Amino acid sequence: MDTVAEFLTRIRNAVRANHEKVDVPSSNLRKGIAAVLKENGYIRNYKVVNDGRQGMMRVYLKYTEDGESVIEQIQRVSTPGRRRYVNVTEIPKVRNGYGLAVLSTNKGIVSGRQAHKENVGGEVLCTVW
Repeated sequence: MDTVAEFLTRIRNAVRANHEKVDVPSSNLRKGIAAVLKENGYIRNYKVVNDGRQGMMRVYLKYTEDGESVIEQIQRVSTPGRRRYVNVTEIPKVRNGYGLAVLSTNKGIVSGRQAHKENVGGEVLCTVW
């Protein structure tokens, strides 16, 4: 099962239903993606609650003053059946720089801009705009 795709689908469904927050099972990969989304202004916040097992992560979604979601679209790029690795020169520009690519690199989970600054490539996990 693709846990990253499930995480993105839960966020996508919560945004379409105009929910304030969404709960997902926690993992280090999901925490890394949530940290990048928060750092780039796509979500308000996230927090992890330890429940003695895996833990739950609550993601607080962000909306504009008009009630429109900040996340217009969020898509999985690299899947378990077809991984997509890029070097630093091939990091995708999402919506001519208005969007965000999230990469898993040897420096951790970072945005495409951060990976370009650090001169590292990696696996393209998802794109957001």
